[in-house]
Amino acid sequence: MPLRSQLFRDDARLQGCLVEDRWHVTPGSAGDYVHRIQVALMELDGLRIDAGELAAKRYGTSTAAAVLQFKQNRDIVNRSYQTQADDIVGKMTIAALDEEMLEAERSRTITSETHICSFDQKSDFEV
Repeated sequence: MPLRSQLFRDDARLQGCLVEDRWHVTPGSAGDYVHRIQVALMELDGLRIDAGELAAKRYGTSTAAAVLQFKQNRDIVNRSYQTQADDIVGKMTIAALDEEMLEAERSRTITSETHICSFDQKSDFEV
């Protein structure tokens, strides 16, 4: 199944990451696809990424640390050859990021003092 979140679905590089090991995203990578991963990490877990890495769309030290934290929080480990999480975005990691981003996109919630408004893709809002 292809990536479905608005953030990832139109990115051919990340679609490749979902299905082929050669498209793993690793430290040193750079481009829009890295920036999309950075946005997801910040959005989903509030993880901090260096402003310079964000501006350059570069997978540097802070992005690697954020990926590792995301994976550790969810126990994303390919047990066929790993015993612990690493800082590489591969098939399992991009799938988890995509699934969580899809859910976040579907249920944006804003709370005020007396109202909860949920935003979804079908309508502008509900009260």
